[in-house]
Amino acid sequence: MNKNIKLAVAGAVLALGASAANAGIIIPAGDWTIDLSGNVNSYAVWKKTSGPSIQSGGLISGGSAPTAGLQSTGLLPNFLSFSGTTRQNDLDVTWLISLNPGGHTSQGAMGGSGAENRQAFFTFGDKSWGSVKIGKDLGVYASDAILNDMTLLGVGAPTATGTTTLGRIGTGFQYADWKQQITYTTPNFNGFQATAGITQAWGTLDSKDIYSSAGTNSYVSGKKGGASNAFEGKASYSFAANDVTGKIWVSGITQKIDGVEQSDNQAWSADIGANLKVAGFDLTGYYYGGEGTGTTIMFSDGYSVDKKKRDVDGGYVQAKYTLPTKTVAGISWGQSNLDRAGSDTASAALVKTNEMTTIGLYHPLTKHVNLVAEYSHLTSEAQNGNTNQTNTGSLGGILFF
Repeated sequence: MNKNIKLAVAGAVLALGASAANAGIIIPAGDWTIDLSGNVNSYAVWKKTSGPSIQSGGLISGGSAPTAGLQSTGLLPNFLSFSGTTRQNDLDVTWLISLNPGGHTSQGAMGGSGAENRQAFFTFGDKSWGSVKIGKDLGVYASDAILNDMTLLGVGAPTATGTTTLGRIGTGFQYADWKQQITYTTPNFNGFQATAGITQAWGTLDSKDIYSSAGTNSYVSGKKGGASNAFEGKASYSFAANDVTGKIWVSGITQKIDGVEQSDNQAWSADIGANLKVAGFDLTGYYYGGEGTGTTIMFSDGYSVDKKKRDVDGGYVQAKYTLPTKTVAGISWGQSNLDRAGSDTASAALVKTNEMTTIGLYHPLTKHVNLVAEYSHLTSEAQNGNTNQTNTGSLGGILFF
């Protein structure tokens, strides 16, 4: 991968909370070194969908009318991140707070836009023993899956609500999400590194209820979270030999769920992935499986109405190549699968598979500006055999600073 694209991807990773030292605009301030960094992006999106609506867990709705317009952002939200670093009492101390303004404006002079606050955390530690993170940041499980997704710089799957698109979330991996956490990360032992900790508990949810007040097809927890905090962890090994570099990782999450029988109250997912870079090629393979955790938003559609865990699995493969023009051309395919459980029937309007193929071009116009063109074909199939499809094209760009 060429230097400019490396900077852009590094910016995306940093904006997603991989580090508090973003190396954007550096400002010395007493004991602190303040860093101001972020990104701005926007895309024109054309979308055409066909087929009947899948009521629960499908990523697209039925209908055949083509739509077009300026999407607020792509998979990445707009980020404005403020961070600080210092060395005190033999400890490296950092903090980071991000603001995420939406890009879509309602009709009228006073129309507003959505805004989020995805990060607010601090860390302390030392290279001799590792570091501790306390606060809100990207989750541990499945974080490497999203950070290696090429649609991180683009659109991927569109969505009718929210401040961002889905990228490949729900068509190859589960969403790591932004959550409160206390985690410990080891030092880097010649390429090996691990992270483990407790994170905010989620309740189970039917996906229809995320966007509407319609009835449910699956069990909804009576509380915001489960019976206890979630436990998450990951381990990775990075290597380099001559012109070959790569990374192998595994991660997992487990959480008790309220109100279900003991035999079904432990939801979990685990994954394995690998990335290899050689001679202009950048290859990624990923697989996950679990019980009770759903296919897209964590724990959404994970349980049947009679409170039984549904099995889930999925994964994606991706290949990118850097052309002589420094443009990166990529192709990616993946799917997420949800099995029936308990009282679920073969006639249920519940998603069975979400599958997507994406091709994209990512061109570094300058050191900080990348132009993006993508095409995605998404298919959602229900347990009852209903299938809908959407074709999405997008053009736009993303700037990192």
